[in-house]
Amino acid sequence: MSARTHTRPHPATTGGVDIRLPWWALALPALAFVTLLMLILNPSDAHAASGDPAVTQFLERVQQLAAR
Repeated sequence: MSARTHTRPHPATTGGVDIRLPWWALALPALAFVTLLMLILNPSDAHAASGDPAVTQFLERVQQLAAR
């Protein structure tokens, strides 16, 4: 004998899901990104890099603009 299956009176919908993120869920990754970017662009470590001087000048300019 087979068992009867129970059907739901209202089928589950997949559309219209409303997910709200807290403010820190966006602020913390952005803060981490900016912090790591500032560590990379630190001009005190620029003397150790043996790259193109134009790239170094560009990175220093970006840091100056970010510091404003």
